[in-house]
Amino acid sequence: MSEVNKETLRCDCGAIVMKVTGEPVARAVCHCNACRDLYGSSLLMATAWMPEQVEYHGDSPALLDYAHPVRNMHRTSCRHCGELVHGRNRLGMIVIPNARFARHHDGQLPERLAPAMHLFYASRVVDIVDELPKYLEGWDGPLHV
Repeated sequence: MSEVNKETLRCDCGAIVMKVTGEPVARAVCHCNACRDLYGSSLLMATAWMPEQVEYHGDSPALLDYAHPVRNMHRTSCRHCGELVHGRNRLGMIVIPNARFARHHDGQLPERLAPAMHLFYASRVVDIVDELPKYLEGWDGPLHV
């Protein structure tokens, strides 16, 4: 893989260094109830990666994993600074909020990581006006019209 497709992300205190290689499996704005429960936000702009695309360096004991009590999802934070490092969805993919990438690119999200679709738009709490496809469920099936 070319150097362009490698990202190094650090938590606020620098204890956790995460290296991400390649292209994301998915780039989306998720409106599902599960993401709302896990991340405490009305929607989540994020990229999803296969676990083998993500490496950790630095203080591995600093990784604090929270397993949702009902949903098959996890949220990982830094135990020192509290920053959300990533989540893990029910499919086992690593979910990294776009805000983390934007911070490491002077506040601008690289175009290659920008959302390509909306997921679970039927569950939205706010309408979004953009040109992206809005899947009512998952990333296939009927679209919002």
